[in-house]
Amino acid sequence: MVNTAEELRASLDVIAAMEPGFAAAIGRVGYPLPRMREPGYETLLRTIVGQQVSVAAAAAVWRRLETELGAGCAPDALLSRDFDALRACGLSRQKQGYARSLAELVVSGGIDLHDLPQDDEEAIAQLVRIKGIGRWSAEIYLLFAEGRPDVWPAGDLAVQIEIGRILGLPERPGEKLTRELAEPWRPHRGAAAIMAWHHYNTEVL
Repeated sequence: MVNTAEELRASLDVIAAMEPGFAAAIGRVGYPLPRMREPGYETLLRTIVGQQVSVAAAAAVWRRLETELGAGCAPDALLSRDFDALRACGLSRQKQGYARSLAELVVSGGIDLHDLPQDDEEAIAQLVRIKGIGRWSAEIYLLFAEGRPDVWPAGDLAVQIEIGRILGLPERPGEKLTRELAEPWRPHRGAAAIMAWHHYNTEVL
């Protein structure tokens, strides 16, 4: 798992022992801190609300939703509101479709967010049944809400950029190569992704 700083450090030390570039990166920017989220419906609804808007805008929409629906924006409360009520909170037609898809699956028992399959690919397959949740969002959820240690979001642009820099590649690797490069790091690829984002967001003097 990558739930704690100690677990992250241990996984990164394993990778650094086989990849000098990671050892050098840790020397430059230090170890990342865990960024855990609560597993379940609310975290995925926040993900939908936050798509393609600023953090501040997403927070404002969430506040209005909680005023309208109550703390946590329960799925049955969301489903009971019409288009105009949710639009007034700042949810576009498209995002309302995504939010209703999530709420309907949760209420019907079509997905149990507290008992997803242990196999990462099977869990991703369940999550992407929710409209608006693609592979990247599913991977981010499994990494940060469940702390799964080997989730590898190879399609993430920042991960690609930083893996290229950390490994000293002449250009940014594409998704296929990013996936291949990380194969030797199993079952610690989640820590490698968190390190890549940490490296991306840290200015080195």
